[in-house]
Amino acid sequence: VYMPCTAENNFMPDIANLPRADIVYFCSPNNPTGVAANKEQLTELVNVCRERGSILVFDAAYAPFIREEGVPKSIFEIPGAKECAIEVNSFSKYAGFTGVRLGWTVVPHDLKWADGSSVHTDFNRVMTTTFNGASNIVQGGGLACLDDEGMAEINSLIDYYLENAQILKTTFEDMGYKVFGGTNAPYIFISLEGGSSWDQFNTFLEECQVVTIPGAGFGPGGEGYLRLSAFAPRDGIIEACNRFKENYESKK
Repeated sequence: VYMPCTAENNFMPDIANLPRADIVYFCSPNNPTGVAANKEQLTELVNVCRERGSILVFDAAYAPFIREEGVPKSIFEIPGAKECAIEVNSFSKYAGFTGVRLGWTVVPHDLKWADGSSVHTDFNRVMTTTFNGASNIVQGGGLACLDDEGMAEINSLIDYYLENAQILKTTFEDMGYKVFGGTNAPYIFISLEGGSSWDQFNTFLEECQVVTIPGAGFGPGGEGYLRLSAFAPRDGIIEACNRFKENYESKK
């Protein structure tokens, strides 16, 4: 079941009016929109999943980027979530472990199949049968990330990327674009007001020599948008923004 997430519904699926599914996948903060669901929205999501007997797989990979008060960093901040949700996360966005591949999954003991048996027990059986665990050196890297010095470095790096996001967001807002994201996530989602995302990608590539990401690459809901990433050195972000602005000014 495809869940339409548009600017009109604040990029939040209207799950109550969608067909039931055994598993519901939801990512917040979201890639590519950069939007984070608030407590009220997540409460509705949890309530619907509980009522329907659906398992909610909540992807919290970008949780450490959340800076707004009242925006949950974990689905388990929502009452009842332990009875319907699994949360997945990783060091990929926390600490640049994208190629190292180290993450974790939280499967509550309260989560049951329809017959009352334990989802946790089955998940553990599958994992211990098919996976021998991360290597010692990778686990050592993960532990280093979680000590005081590691967490300080992670928080400093996330602040740096969020500052990059604000530079990108301000640049495009000053150019008259409607922009989403960038506050609780490292991604900027730019509305092209009905324009083609691939056409705008080509324009910026040819005229500015800057690579963006066409929203259409993320599915039908992404058409008409461009995604920008804050994962870059500050000098590169500033140079790209200067090129965007120069291109914009040249067309006035």
